[in-house]
Amino acid sequence: MKLFLKEHALLIVVQIIQFFIITAIYFLDGYHHLLPALYAVFLGLFFLGGYLIYHYYSRRLFYKRLSSELENLDHSLQKTEQTPISEALDRLLKNQYKHYQEQIKSLESRQEQHLKFMDQWVHQMKTPLSVIELVAQNLDEPDSSNIREETDRMKTGLNTILYMARLRTIEQDFHIKPVELAKLVSEVNQENRRFYIRNEVYPNFTQEKDGITVETDEKWLFFMFSQLINNAVKYSIGKSKKIAISIYNRDGEAVLEVKDYGVGIPETDKRRVFEPFYTGENGRKFRESTGMGLYLTREAAEQLGHRIEFDSKAGEGSTFRIIFSVTQNLTTV
Repeated sequence: MKLFLKEHALLIVVQIIQFFIITAIYFLDGYHHLLPALYAVFLGLFFLGGYLIYHYYSRRLFYKRLSSELENLDHSLQKTEQTPISEALDRLLKNQYKHYQEQIKSLESRQEQHLKFMDQWVHQMKTPLSVIELVAQNLDEPDSSNIREETDRMKTGLNTILYMARLRTIEQDFHIKPVELAKLVSEVNQENRRFYIRNEVYPNFTQEKDGITVETDEKWLFFMFSQLINNAVKYSIGKSKKIAISIYNRDGEAVLEVKDYGVGIPETDKRRVFEPFYTGENGRKFRESTGMGLYLTREAAEQLGHRIEFDSKAGEGSTFRIIFSVTQNLTTV
């Protein structure tokens, strides 16, 4: 109704002014009979009102459609009264919807090509890195260790790029299956053994009981846990020589916890640690942070239905937890 009145407000005003102008002309011309003039004005307003009422009720669904918000794009294709302006709007929205779908398909195709390119490029880059590592083994120390340290950093960066690209189509990349957390922790520790030794920070692993198993995507969980390990070690260098890895049940949920005793997170940075590209005070000090590790970890966790919790105190260390819901914790089933 409001939209209808706004659209016809000028018509109503013009008609009222016209009635008074005509009445004034007759009055100035010497016609001073008031009642016939008022009756003429009444008839004019009556016919104007009848026209507006008919016009509104014949197009009320059209005006309601224009005044309502769309819940989704498919609702833009709904039809209203078969009036010329309604049909014109239907054709416009249908063509717009068609163009939009074509653009979406084009963008999805480009995104898929980009993802394939990134995947191939990352794997191609890993091959020369492996060759460099083999060559470095025949070199004397400390040259050999220095080269392998740099290749490990490059591998970590390449993996981050790969998972960033995959995050855009993460739903298509999932393969949910039972994963034993202790086994995954062992694989991550084995993968990072040189990283531990090089930085002189070592993991201490404990579990509440054997065989805690959860439903998740093993590849993405491996990446998420590796990011937490990488951060724990990086921010412990020079302050602590150990990090604690724990697996336990809490209120029916399974928890994978990484605790360090390093620099901790300043209070001002806590609310932004999961923002993309945000490095914070520690990132600026250590100069190796991309600001993407925790962002990717949280995004992947949310897509998988897991939660990320953290506690931290500046100067005392940080604790990050990946929490698996009761339904995902197969140990309690």
